[in-house]
Amino acid sequence: MIKRPAGGTSARGGNNRPAVNRPMVATNRRPSAVNVREFVRSVYLELRRVTWPSNEEWISATILTIALVIGIGLFTFTVDWLFGQLFQLIHPV
Repeated sequence: MIKRPAGGTSARGGNNRPAVNRPMVATNRRPSAVNVREFVRSVYLELRRVTWPSNEEWISATILTIALVIGIGLFTFTVDWLFGQLFQLIHPV
């Protein structure tokens, strides 16, 4: 059993009071048009600050991705086939 220090404080110096559980109140308020407009504006400004890759970078990343997918697929196929052959040697059907 964990013993807590007397006096209502925790070992870290804070209060041991339990958190107040307040029920969540459903509101039917819609976000105001000002908030939506400000959000869209901030997203637009953030996207302008992004450093987008060049066409050469896009092409090389795409080729690398396709090559890795094919390579991992061939590796998985080979390992699966080898395990199938091994299990067939151990336990013929």
